[in-house]
Amino acid sequence: MSSGARDGARDGARDGVRHRARDGARDRVRHEASTTAVATETTELQKGSIGTSIPRKEDGRLVQGQGVFFDDIRRHGTGYVHFVRSPYGHAKIVSIDVSAALALEGVYGTLTGDEVAIHTDPFFEMSTPPGANIKDYALAVGTTRFMGEPVAAVAAATRELARDAAELVEVEYEPLDVLVDAREAVKNETVMHEEAGSNVVWSGVFDWGDWEGAKAEADHIIKVDELHFHRFSSTPLECAGALVEYERGTGQWTLYCNHQMPGIGAIWMAPALRTSLDKLRFVTHDIGGAFGNKICLHPSYVALCLLARKLGRPIQWTEWRTDQHTANAHGNERWFHDVEVAVKSDGTMLGFNVKALDDCGAFPRYEPLGCIIWAQVTPGCYAWRNIRVDFTQVTTNKSPVSPNRGYSRMQHLWLTERIIDIVASELELDPVAVRKLNYVKTEQMPYETPNGCVYDSGDYARCLDLALELVGYEGIEARREEAAARGKLLGVGIGSTLDSGTNNFGQSQLLNPELQFSGNNEAATVKLDIFGEVVVTLGTVPQGQGHETTASQVVGDIIGCSPEQVHVRPGHDTFFNSHAGFSGTYASQFAVTGLGAVKGAADLLRAEMIQLAAAVLQAPEEAIELADGFARIKDGPDEAALPFMALGAIVNANNAFLPPDFNPTLNHRFVYRPYFGNVDLEKKMGKLTLTYATQIHACVVEVDEETGVVEIVDYAAVDDCGVRIHPQIVEGQVHGATAHAIGAALHEDFVYDEDGQLLTSNFYDYHVPHALDMPTLKTAAIESPSPFTPLGTKGMGEGGGGGIHCICSAIQDALKPAGKPIVYDSCNPSHRVWSMLQDPEATRANVKVVSR
Repeated sequence: MSSGARDGARDGARDGVRHRARDGARDRVRHEASTTAVATETTELQKGSIGTSIPRKEDGRLVQGQGVFFDDIRRHGTGYVHFVRSPYGHAKIVSIDVSAALALEGVYGTLTGDEVAIHTDPFFEMSTPPGANIKDYALAVGTTRFMGEPVAAVAAATRELARDAAELVEVEYEPLDVLVDAREAVKNETVMHEEAGSNVVWSGVFDWGDWEGAKAEADHIIKVDELHFHRFSSTPLECAGALVEYERGTGQWTLYCNHQMPGIGAIWMAPALRTSLDKLRFVTHDIGGAFGNKICLHPSYVALCLLARKLGRPIQWTEWRTDQHTANAHGNERWFHDVEVAVKSDGTMLGFNVKALDDCGAFPRYEPLGCIIWAQVTPGCYAWRNIRVDFTQVTTNKSPVSPNRGYSRMQHLWLTERIIDIVASELELDPVAVRKLNYVKTEQMPYETPNGCVYDSGDYARCLDLALELVGYEGIEARREEAAARGKLLGVGIGSTLDSGTNNFGQSQLLNPELQFSGNNEAATVKLDIFGEVVVTLGTVPQGQGHETTASQVVGDIIGCSPEQVHVRPGHDTFFNSHAGFSGTYASQFAVTGLGAVKGAADLLRAEMIQLAAAVLQAPEEAIELADGFARIKDGPDEAALPFMALGAIVNANNAFLPPDFNPTLNHRFVYRPYFGNVDLEKKMGKLTLTYATQIHACVVEVDEETGVVEIVDYAAVDDCGVRIHPQIVEGQVHGATAHAIGAALHEDFVYDEDGQLLTSNFYDYHVPHALDMPTLKTAAIESPSPFTPLGTKGMGEGGGGGIHCICSAIQDALKPAGKPIVYDSCNPSHRVWSMLQDPEATRANVKVVSR
C-alpha cells in the first residue's frame, strides 16, 4: 500500500496528498532544464501519483486520430452554413437580396439581420451607460461596423454549395466614416453607435496609495509620452464552430460545439433567444485549443439556433481561418499615455501614474472587463505602493476583442516591465539589480497589494536567478563582444509576469454595481459504481489541458487506488455533467476550482467508503484504510479487506442487510467556492483573484544591424505554480505560452489600414511561429504551495506575457550601442527594429528624466 494513502486514513484530515509545506515557507524546488543542469533543493511532497508525469489518459485517442471534435458530428439532412461578411469597416446596409441564393438547387434557406432583429433581443452589455445602450445582434442590423462582420447566413446541402450561394447574396452598402485609431475614437467626432452617443464604453480612475506624495519623495521622475501594446490573438488549431439541433416539441436546442465557457455563453444566448437557460444544451468532447477566443461565440451560435428552428433541420458551421482572423475575436489593443514613474536614485520604485486607452473593437462583448481585470496584478511583481491609472475604453471599426491568454493582465504587466527597463536605462542602473531591489520578497508573502489583492506565495528573485543561470548571464559580456565581431548586436532581456488565477467575478461590479456577479465556483461529481469503477464528471471544459489525467490522479490518491481505476468522462455536457454558474475552463483556474471540486467530491466519497467498510467489517472507522483498490483493516489479516467492487455492489445491488438509518450513496457532488469577500466599490479594492503563479523569462537575442532581423539565441522560462499535479503538463503549458509570446513579440500583428481593412487576415500575412521559429527552451521550476487552495496548487498557463516582456527588453539592450533607442511597442518585427536603428532619437524623444 502507498504510504500516502496510509497517512490519509490515519488522521482523516490528510487525504494521501501532502499538498502544502508545513509552515508555508518550505518551497520545494524542482528543476527540469531541457539542456542545462542546475543544482536544486528538493523536499518530499507526497507518495501517490500527484507530482508524477503519468501517461496522459487523453493521448491514446488523440494521437491515434480517434478524438471527437464538433466537426466529427454528423446528422442526416444537415444544413451547412456560410456567413456573408461585410467587406467594409463601417457602412450602412441599404438592402440585402437573397433571392439568387435561394434559387440555387440545394440551398435550404437564409437568415438576415432584419430577421434577427425581429426574433431576438440584443445581447446584454456589462457596462454602465453609454455602453449599455449599444445594440449588438447575431448579425449586423442596419449598419456594419467592422470588416468581416456577418450580415447574412446561407444554409445549404454542402459547405461548398453554401459558400457559392453566399457569393450570390447581393448587399448594397453605403460607406461611412471609419475609425481605426483609439486615440481618434476618444474624441467622439465620429460616433460608432448612435444609440450610445459616444465611443467611450467605460472610464474610471484607479488611485491607490499617495501618488503625489511619491512624486514629492522621488529623486527622479521618468516620463514616457506613449507606449503601445499591439492587437494580436491566439490561433487555435481548430477554428470555432458547432452543429445545432432544435427540438420543436420542447423548444430545446442542442449545440455540439467547442465553446470553452458554456455557462457564460448561455447567459448571453438565452435572453437573446427569449428562452430559458435549460433550453440550451451545450455538448463538447475534444476541443483543439481555445486560449480565450472561444468564449465569445454567442453571436454565431445564436444565428445557428435561429436557422435550426427556421429550417427544421440540423445546422452546422465550421469557421474558415480567414473568418477566424477577421471576425472571431482579437486580444485587447492598449495605448499608455503620459506615463510617470517616481524613483529614488538607487532604483527604488515609489509608484507610477498612467493614462490607459483600450480599444475593444466594434462591440464590447466580453468587455469592458478588460478595464478592470488588469487590476488583479496592479503592481506586477513589484512592491511599489502608490499607483494611479486613468483607464478609458473605446469602440472602433475593428474586430471585437475577447479574452486572450493573459487577458488584460498581459498588457498591464508589459507596462510595468517596460517601466523597469526604461528607468534602468535612463538612470544607468543594472536592470537585474533594479528588479531584485523592487520585487515583492518571499518573506512578505502572503502579500497584500495596494488595491487589496493578496499574492499567496512565491520567490521571484530565486526564479530570476535560475532563468539567468540558464541563459548564461555571467558570460554575457564576452558573448556580446563575440557577436559584435560577427556584425551582430547582442542583448539580454528579462520578463517578470504573474498568472493570476481564479477570478472573483465581483470585480465586474466596478464596471456596473447593478451586475449580480461575484465570487466563483466549480462543480464535480465522483461516484463508485457497481463494478468498482470510479467515475468522475467535471464542470470544466478542457481544450487540451489534460483534465482527465490530473483529475484521476487527485481522486486516485484520495481514495487509495491507481489513476487507471478512475474514469473521468471526457468533455462536457450541460445536461449530464455537474456544473455551476461559473463552470468552464478559463482564467487559469482548473488546478484550483476544478480540482478543488474534484477533491471535495472525492473526500465525501472516501468518508462514505470508510464508513461502509467499517460497518461491513465490524471495525471502528479509524481502523479502516483505503489503499490499492481495497478498503481494509490496517495491519489486519488479508481476509479483512473489501475490494472497491464489493463496496459498489453492496450499495447498488446487495443492500438488503443495511440498517434503515444508514443510507450511503457512494455518489457525491461537490461545489468548490473560494472565499473572496465583497469588493469595495468606492475604493476599487478587494481580493480580485485567488492565486498568483509566477513565470520569469530570460532571453538572449542577436540583431542584424543592417536588416533589423532579430534572432533568439538563448531562452529560459522558470515557473512557479505551486504544487504541480502533473509536471509534464505544466511543462507543456510553459512551452505553449512561450510560443504565443514569441509570436506576439516578433511576428503577429493585426494591422488595419485607414479604411478599416485588415491587412493580415490569414496565415499568408499573419505569421504564427512554427517549429523553425522556436529556440531550444530551457526550463526550470520551483514550487511555492499556495496556502489558499485545497491542494496547494495555483492556476497557470497564461504566463506568456513574460516572453513578450523579455524579448522587448532584450531588443532594447541589444540596440544600446546604436543610440539607445526605446522599445515603445510590444511587437517588434524586423522593419520596426530597423526603424529604431535608423532613427533612435525618434524613440528617445518619447522619454524625459526630471531630476530633483
